[in-house]
Amino acid sequence: MSQENVPSKDHWLSIGEIAGRSGVAASALRFYEDQGLISSRRTSGNQRQYQRSTLRRIAFVQAAQRVGLALSEIKQALDSLPDDRTPTRADWSRLSKSWRSRLDERIDELERLRDDLDGCIGCGCLSLQRCNLYNKSDRLAERGPGARILNVGIPGE
Repeated sequence: MSQENVPSKDHWLSIGEIAGRSGVAASALRFYEDQGLISSRRTSGNQRQYQRSTLRRIAFVQAAQRVGLALSEIKQALDSLPDDRTPTRADWSRLSKSWRSRLDERIDELERLRDDLDGCIGCGCLSLQRCNLYNKSDRLAERGPGARILNVGIPGE
């Protein structure tokens, strides 16, 4: 292998360096790796090392989570990127175009939530007569009084 094809030491970052640069805790990075969102190699001392390009993937995961997308959706998108090279602007552009309709759906959901919260607290806990979010037509009244949704899983309920 020629010297120009060998990644420099600077090409690989330790988990601490990636955590510091990305602002994501090392435990979250290990979780992302367990979920297949990012990958690392191991040193002879079994320490994780990440390619510098992993920072872009982490930023993408954080942005997608901020808009409320599920990790499974994020993984599916990241799986469309190449493994054997750093994704290019064209790769990222193709991915973002494929997400446009999903993001539009999410925006619509958030706008409906915002608009519907004017007349309802959204949890069904008061068994309101008119709740278009969680208690349409006061269905929860059949289960009894009080915080029917909030009480799920509470002993004695």
